[in-house]
Amino acid sequence: MPWEPIKLNSGYSMPSITFGTWKLGNGDDPISQVDQAISVGFNHFDTAQSYRNETEAGVAIRESGLARSEIFITTKYSGTDGLDIKTSIQNSLKNLGVTYVDLYLIHHPRLAVPDIPTVWKEMEALQAKGLAKSIGVSNFGVHEIALLLASSNIKPAANQILLHPYVYARQSPIVEYCQKAGIVIEAYSPLMHVFPLTTLPGGPVDDPVNDLAAKYGVTPDQILLAWTKSKGAVVVTTSSKKSRLEGYLSAGDLELSPEEVTAIDLAGAAMPRHLKIARRVAVTCLASTVAWGILRMLGY
Repeated sequence: MPWEPIKLNSGYSMPSITFGTWKLGNGDDPISQVDQAISVGFNHFDTAQSYRNETEAGVAIRESGLARSEIFITTKYSGTDGLDIKTSIQNSLKNLGVTYVDLYLIHHPRLAVPDIPTVWKEMEALQAKGLAKSIGVSNFGVHEIALLLASSNIKPAANQILLHPYVYARQSPIVEYCQKAGIVIEAYSPLMHVFPLTTLPGGPVDDPVNDLAAKYGVTPDQILLAWTKSKGAVVVTTSSKKSRLEGYLSAGDLELSPEEVTAIDLAGAAMPRHLKIARRVAVTCLASTVAWGILRMLGY
């Protein structure tokens, strides 16, 4: 299936679709879900210090019987428990049961204490020691990336950001900036349009996505993944359902035309009426954690 590997500026290649463990929690569930993802063909796994399931991901990866070189592992420095980067990477390697990770990210710019240039030097040192083959960032905007590049010896290999049609207009400056700088964009929550909004349906992206799903005989989530792929981004997604995971991999075969991509872009550019209502509810009722949660995940 044509989810072709993407070449990083570090010289390594990264699988262009990733199974994420953000919402899996810990215990037996993430072990079984990572194992299931491996069984259907995923070979790139994304976790983080703050997800607290690196150990479970590591168990499933080791029990798969695959060679270390056949699995691409991404994890992140999240500043959990107040630990510094040097300690955090060692803990992550121990939890995962590996001697290196393929990609190590700073989870958010606010974690760059005392400042981005200082923390990035620490990341560069980790790569020099072979603890991470590639290093990068997450949730960095244009200003933060520019500040980092101004003082770095090594460019970030990737910037993992929220990306789906309803935030594309807002995120396009950082997408374009990174692409010009040779930094790969990873898109998390690319299906945020499909699943959380089932409780608040009717957004303007529904029409072009559903029309294209009918045209190609596929599901709306597959169209959204094809849209994400069209932006040159690596997809970070997840599901507990085997059939859905298989569909995600099959979506690599979809190629949307420029006109079809633009139709989704234009539909996503306007904030949906139901999100305006949710924001109004959240503003007038601070106890509305559901409304705030939906808006936060959608990038508003």
